[in-house]
Amino acid sequence: DAVRNPGQPFRVTVTLTEYDKGQQIDNSTLSSYSRTIDNSGQFASLIRFALPARDTGKLMLKSGNDLWFFDPGTKASVRISPQQRLMGDASNGDVITVNFARDYKATIAAEETVTDGERKPRRAYKLALSATDDDATYAAIELWVDTGNNWPIKARFLADSGRLLKTAYYRKFQHQLGAERPTETVIIDGLNPQSVTIVRLSEFVARNIPTSWFQRDFLPRFQGD
Repeated sequence: DAVRNPGQPFRVTVTLTEYDKGQQIDNSTLSSYSRTIDNSGQFASLIRFALPARDTGKLMLKSGNDLWFFDPGTKASVRISPQQRLMGDASNGDVITVNFARDYKATIAAEETVTDGERKPRRAYKLALSATDDDATYAAIELWVDTGNNWPIKARFLADSGRLLKTAYYRKFQHQLGAERPTETVIIDGLNPQSVTIVRLSEFVARNIPTSWFQRDFLPRFQGD
């Protein structure tokens, strides 16, 4: 969690690109504002859609166990699920800042060599994560982290039945807001490996984000930066 998420309130640009059989078929750009709002360590996130133009100004808010979608055209906010697909193989929960340690119980399942997103062998701890709350995005996660520095390498996201939903590779680590962090996640569909979504993070900025931004009633008034 400390590798994936800055410890202070921050803003980051999220770009999602969907591919099928190697051909780009969709693209979306979001601005994400995140901060912890209590002592639990869990993040609240406000996502503003920037591109494509048809989605500009739409918002998604995660506060506590609630996830809301707001459309400025209708001025309506509706509750949605983190499991719903946002674009391609990326779900709503994949673009929200999440503290795995809060939402999952983790045990070390093995220590083994795994192939990373650059197709290089890495020595890793394989962690078995089981959801502690029904609101978690996934029922279970298999997560491989580097034995030397705890960097996330690979994850397999599983349904209640144990079926593989998707596989993710964390790569392109850069020094951002005080630590080396993955700036790209490659998500591969569990049934169709030719369906791939790449999530890129850029423009990390520490930001003094008011807690008032993370209230549902504030959504119609949000103007962004």
